[in-house]
Amino acid sequence: MSTDFATEVVEREPHAKPNVSMHVGVVASVKHGFEHFVLRELSFFEDRGAKISVFPTKYAEGLYGPRPTWSVFRWNYLTLAFAQVVAFLSSPLRYLKWLRVAMEHGALVDFALAMKFAPQMKDVDLIYATFGDRKLFIGYFCKCWTGKPLVCTIHAYEIYENPNPKMFQTAIAACDQIITVTNYNRNQLHERFGIDPARIEVVRLSIDLEAYRPSEKFVVLIVGYLVQKKGHEVLLKALKKLNHPDIELWVVGVGRDAPNCVDVKGITAELGLESKVAFFDGLTGTALKAVYRSCDVFCLPSHFDEFGSGEGFPTVIIEAMACGKPVISTRHVEIPAILEQVLVDEKDVDGLADALLRVYESRELREELGRRNREIAEVEFTTANVERTISAMTSLIPSKN
Repeated sequence: MSTDFATEVVEREPHAKPNVSMHVGVVASVKHGFEHFVLRELSFFEDRGAKISVFPTKYAEGLYGPRPTWSVFRWNYLTLAFAQVVAFLSSPLRYLKWLRVAMEHGALVDFALAMKFAPQMKDVDLIYATFGDRKLFIGYFCKCWTGKPLVCTIHAYEIYENPNPKMFQTAIAACDQIITVTNYNRNQLHERFGIDPARIEVVRLSIDLEAYRPSEKFVVLIVGYLVQKKGHEVLLKALKKLNHPDIELWVVGVGRDAPNCVDVKGITAELGLESKVAFFDGLTGTALKAVYRSCDVFCLPSHFDEFGSGEGFPTVIIEAMACGKPVISTRHVEIPAILEQVLVDEKDVDGLADALLRVYESRELREELGRRNREIAEVEFTTANVERTISAMTSLIPSKN
């Protein structure tokens, strides 16, 4: 199940090693954001002092976007065409020489992109192709045009399903440094492409072992549309007030095209809670039941919104109660008539923070609340209620006998 920790940010971490001074021109695909491991690697580069400039083969928003400090040189077909004219006029013979190589290798698009990127690489110290496919081919032509060193990391698919094996052979031979992530890959590069293993550095993928480590989190779950009356902002402020390292919030739900919609991710960022809040967007069926089962407490701090709209009776409270979970909510409309505890006043950030802490500190209380909520659900919210609706409807229909 995929989560988005408030547009997941790779956090900066302190390093004991001295900073490096280099400007890396990265040729990468950003068609749905970066691959997570690519973003992580480039972030580590920057944390060590490197400057990052990104030259994307494709670009679209995704889970893992570039850091704000990175320069991103996007392109369109008009600027791509104009770059060819500029490159040809600046050095006609050199342009035609490499154009011919591109034609012989079936790599015209890669060549064209390189002619767009190469002038923008004048300040980079080296070119880094994140994969040995079109990123490498573009990097190759950029190297030919600029004379900058070329480094490429080979992962796997480029070995088995390379989109242009002929161009790969030429481009990989021109690399100043070849990196791959496994010893097996190094052997395959030698066997399939005849690359001298001595030219290949095996560097395994890396991870921030402080961010990814065994840990027990106390999970607070909120489910519902991202609108004012659900109380997301109140809950986030209570979480901020608690500032507890072990408490994490899971947000399930999507926004609506309505004036009462709330930018929950924006509020999360403003409060500095990105590392404590996981966004699941909309879930249904088995996935929704899974988050109910996995949470420690369900929280819905409902209140009247600025337009005077309130809840009927929140279905999500019923679902949490049926799953045997402790529920924290507010003294809002019908909720106190059903939910015996734990209740706080509407928009009471301090009271909500205290309630969360009380439930967090007592496993016994959580188990007692969960059992009682299940008992209430078995009395108040069974399918017998639907039978009553059916009876009310059929009573209005004349008998056909």
